[in-house]
Amino acid sequence: MDIVFQWLLLTVAVAVGWLVGRLGGGRTRTKIADEESVKDRMQFLFTNYSDEAVDNFVQSLAVNKDTVSLHLSIGRHFRNKGETDRAILVHQNLLARPELPPRFSPQVTLELAMDFLNAGLLDRAEALLQQMMGDREYGRKASQQLIDLYQQEKEWGKASDVARALTKDDADPGMYKDLAYLTCELAEQSLARDDRWTAQKLAKEALDYDRSCVRATLILMKILTRQGSYREAGNQGLKVFNQNPDFGPESIDRLMKLEHEHGDIGRLVKKLRKLYEAYPSTSLLLALVESVERVSGRPAAIDLLRKELEIRPSVRALLRLVEMAGYEKGMTTDEGRLVSRIGLLILANRPVYRCVSCGFSGQQLHWLCPSCKQWETIRPIQGVEAE
Repeated sequence: MDIVFQWLLLTVAVAVGWLVGRLGGGRTRTKIADEESVKDRMQFLFTNYSDEAVDNFVQSLAVNKDTVSLHLSIGRHFRNKGETDRAILVHQNLLARPELPPRFSPQVTLELAMDFLNAGLLDRAEALLQQMMGDREYGRKASQQLIDLYQQEKEWGKASDVARALTKDDADPGMYKDLAYLTCELAEQSLARDDRWTAQKLAKEALDYDRSCVRATLILMKILTRQGSYREAGNQGLKVFNQNPDFGPESIDRLMKLEHEHGDIGRLVKKLRKLYEAYPSTSLLLALVESVERVSGRPAAIDLLRKELEIRPSVRALLRLVEMAGYEKGMTTDEGRLVSRIGLLILANRPVYRCVSCGFSGQQLHWLCPSCKQWETIRPIQGVEAE
């Protein structure tokens, strides 16, 4: 064991030597080469020596400005491997060492908070992150981690408080978007309690943070519909296309229901034609076809659908054409039934939404991506089998 441990010390000593040399200067090319070499040595260290040997070494490794980064690298290695308990011990050991240079304490504290997050010890992580919020160098990162924690716990009010504090010192547009969607979560909670006044106030506040916040507009549309203000609700539905046409399909179903029950179907056809010319999509086409059928009859609707399919092929629109044409002719052919069956099978299990940031996909719209934790990155999928 003594021999093994000496080799272990030698391996890490080489890494420390690189670190000291890196801090002391040198050409960029040499630094890059040395960094790759040290990564290889670190990997050798973890794969060739026992856990006991590594733990003993970490405990005995001196703590000073030249070795802190090595301690942190070892802790991150454990955390990334899922050995969170060992990562916690490394970082707690660092903080307990009186020789730790004070300037490194915030960085080590943040790493320990990340360990607690990975371990599911959210109360401990929250306490450390709150402690870090005022730090000049690491305060912003700690605040963002705290927001993620509160989002995970659906503590929307606490998350919005932290986000609002960040926007006071930083006009980052991304943070304003986050704040808008956090405010929408609070609006949805108020609406669930039928507190329409508070929900409307919060939705408008969200739009103050981000004028392109589609969700806030859809919330206002829902509130206005409950209040019987159907014309204003319809205008909110149309507004979505100007904010972000990718979310047009989320608005069109609501708009169709509203206009069919309380609007002028002739006026609706004119609106839908203009929208489809500006923002063509399958959902919008099918809504237009349905409205044309009600105003001008099925043959006119079939003719419109057939012409648009030649320009913009779509499985959903094709299935609708097969259905309408078969019904119009008073018959349903075996071929028509086969086309419909195959088309429905194609569409049955396909994802409807995809995150433009990380690629997460599914059949349900999430305003907050479950994978990359970003707001409004999940959009309806475009293409022949979708929009």
